[in-house]
Amino acid sequence: MKSIFSKKVAAAIGPYCHAVVVNNMVYTSGQLPLTAEGVLVGEDIQAQTDQVLKNLQLVLADSGASLDSVIKTTIFIKDMNDFPLINEVYGSYFAEHLPARSCVEVSRLPKDVKVEIEVVALVR
Repeated sequence: MKSIFSKKVAAAIGPYCHAVVVNNMVYTSGQLPLTAEGVLVGEDIQAQTDQVLKNLQLVLADSGASLDSVIKTTIFIKDMNDFPLINEVYGSYFAEHLPARSCVEVSRLPKDVKVEIEVVALVR
């Protein structure tokens, strides 16, 4: 088992790592729409979703994986009405390869962001 602490994304806001690699699988912690400096990216759900997916790309790369090897995503959103806008951005990252996915509306997310995404991927 290997814990991943990426220097390319915002530091964890609690006692956890960005991802864990076990038996050629990577399990990421939920990524928030924060820059590497910890600054929240806008109020716009599309900008926030884009930043989350960029952060996931960076964490996956540090783990030996990529979006192309994602098996499952879980999306946590503050407002289900934002689902179509999230899908637009999500679809630009997962155009050909479509992993399994769950999406749930939650009452609140850390730092009051609008979206958080975690993934499970294969290390190639």
